[in-house]
Order: sequence, then C-alpha cells, then structure tokens
Amino acid sequence: MLIEVNVEDCYGFAQQSADASTLPESGPSGEISAETWENWFSVWLENQEADVPAAPGYEVSLRLTADPEMQALNLQYRQLDRSTDVLAFAALEVDCPQLEEMQSSEPLYLGDIVISIDTANRQAQQQGHPLKTELAWLAAHGFLHLLGWDHPDEESLTQMLDRQEKLLQAIGLTIQTA
Repeated sequence: MLIEVNVEDCYGFAQQSADASTLPESGPSGEISAETWENWFSVWLENQEADVPAAPGYEVSLRLTADPEMQALNLQYRQLDRSTDVLAFAALEVDCPQLEEMQSSEPLYLGDIVISIDTANRQAQQQGHPLKTELAWLAAHGFLHLLGWDHPDEESLTQMLDRQEKLLQAIGLTIQTA
C-alpha cells in the first residue's frame, strides 16, 4: 500500500545530517529518516488493512516537537495544561469523503500525529530502550488512533497496547516490558 508521511521535525531528528547538539541531552541511539518513517507506516498500514477504508493511497502528517508546544496543543485540544507524549488528530473521525467521489490519484488523508521528543526521550530512559524504539511506539499508538482505535477502559487499552507491540515487531523493533 502506498502511504505518504509528511514529517515536520522541530528538532532536526528526522534529517539525515542531524547534529547531536540539537537533540535531547541524553542523545538518541540513532536518527530516523523520513524514508524510515514512511517504511514503518507502510508496514503498519498493511498490518491494519482491515481498519482502513480502501483508497488509492494514504497520507499522514507527523510532527516531532518539544514539550512546550505539546503542552500548548494538549491544553488547546484536550483542556489539559501539561505536556503529553503523543497526540493524534484523526481525519476519519469526521464525515469521511465518499471514496467513489475521490479522484483515483488522490490519497486518503488519515490525519496528524504529534510526538514530543522531550517526553519520548524521558520515557525511553525510564523504560531502558532506545529513543528510536520509543518514537516508533508512540507513532504506532498515534497511528492506531487515526484508524479509530481508542482506550476508554482497561480492556481496550490492553488490546491497543498488544496491537502496538505487533506493529513494532512487524518493523523489527521490540518493547521491553518492565
């Protein structure tokens, strides 16, 4: 399946020539290129095919940012005056366009995912895994939200976390549970 991932990176983390001084103090275990993000989302899209409306292609926006911007977004959209690790803004939650009316070359816009590099870095340190793994974990979580997954209770949270683990395994990453 064809998916286009638009990466907007406030840290320079996704750029191949990223300078380590622009990253969180503890430093990542490696940068993630825009091509890698696109490959990951393509694999996840194939793994979640049942949850995705048929379309000629798909599009996702990914923004990597810092805690202050994430806090502002969390306050604006969730009325929570604190930073968070990931926010997802699903385009399919509102009236989905009739795919028959779409031109065959237009990708279906799934929505926006915003990840705080600051929070992801802290969580990676707490969990004892690389920042790259934490970012993939958070992106997978946001991606599932774009496809309609939610976790209003413990049972649905467990199902979503299990699905996230499977998505990470599909791209060759694992989460070590504490």
